[in-house]
Amino acid sequence: MNKLTNIDDFNYHLPEEKIALFPCNKRDESKLLVYQNQQIQESTFKNIYNFLNINHLLVFNNTKVIQARILFHKPEGSQIEIFCLEPLSPSTIHTLAFQAQGETEWLCYIGNNKKMKNSLCLQFDYQGKKSEFWAERISKEGDAFKVKFWWTPQHLSFAEVLDTIGKIPLPPYIKRSANEDDKQRYQTVFAKQDGSVAAPTAGLHFTENVFKCLKDKNIDTEYITLHVGAGTFKPVNEQYIENHVMHSEQLFFSKTSLLNLLKKSDKQIIAVGTTSTRSLESLFWFGVKIALYKAENKNIDENCLHLSQWEIYNNYKNVKMTVNESLKYIIDYIDSNHLSYFHASTSIMITPYYQPRMVKGIVTNFHQPKSTLMLLIAAFVGDNWKNIYEYALNHDFRFLSYGDACLFL
Repeated sequence: MNKLTNIDDFNYHLPEEKIALFPCNKRDESKLLVYQNQQIQESTFKNIYNFLNINHLLVFNNTKVIQARILFHKPEGSQIEIFCLEPLSPSTIHTLAFQAQGETEWLCYIGNNKKMKNSLCLQFDYQGKKSEFWAERISKEGDAFKVKFWWTPQHLSFAEVLDTIGKIPLPPYIKRSANEDDKQRYQTVFAKQDGSVAAPTAGLHFTENVFKCLKDKNIDTEYITLHVGAGTFKPVNEQYIENHVMHSEQLFFSKTSLLNLLKKSDKQIIAVGTTSTRSLESLFWFGVKIALYKAENKNIDENCLHLSQWEIYNNYKNVKMTVNESLKYIIDYIDSNHLSYFHASTSIMITPYYQPRMVKGIVTNFHQPKSTLMLLIAAFVGDNWKNIYEYALNHDFRFLSYGDACLFL
């Protein structure tokens, strides 16, 4: 990074009434702002296919939001909330962690932590039988805690337990309690892989009808997985973004997805959401890292399979590699290790100085002022984000997770 970037340059006034507290009655009836060739157009989301063509490839994040909030009520009346962030054991891989039976350990936030003196117990009914769920705080881990959970009956998986006792974790700026409708509406129609504590909200607008229209127009689609962490809502509290600590998230690419991306690399990738954007751009740099490790005869270890916040800016400025070459290195790695998927973690921070390698356009929602997501948007549209957001504020667009959508081409 050559110069400091002031987060105040990515601020704008967002009135409370512009924040959508509830989703649009129909997913694809939300408004759509299209920005292309420095021109702004308005449409309805169900017509998004009109702005795309056969040369585009839409890439979606198929992560599924878990019911991560668990509420315990103590006998004296106080409430303690445990917010599940990421698994620690028996596996740090979400897919395996949700299959855990009887007990598991997770990294969690604890609301009203000082009231949690001993183990907490929550009684619940499962298929007509009385069951118990216990939580014990083990140790402090940064601003979170390591928490051990155990439950009866022990044959239940952690996924089944959360589905029974957990609450959907609506973002903090949606100032209301989650209701039954949120279980469906704060979830994409293509959600598949359990693991997120926040929805990939750009995907919330897609319906089976929209997918049919895309298919009829021969517009290709592909799916990847990045489990969205609570850090996506973490405000930038530092004056300069270079001092902000970016959160880490797990990403998964199946071998099929990688091969499809390689086969269709002549198409322009349109990432559906900032999470898909972060995943795809990280994927390119993982190919670069694997290539460099191989050139130096180093083992592909955990360090190689984690992308830290600034390393692409500091270490790979002069690396020249095509998307095809990067993907081939990753596919060669999973083939040589007899894997069916590529699993890694990323803390990459996409800033206005970043030059996108894989993504040529984004479908996204409108984001919070002074957030890392605003920085990512600026990497694609530059200072024009100010005109785009001013237009949206003046033309009755709804903001944030349950709000309207943008298409940046």
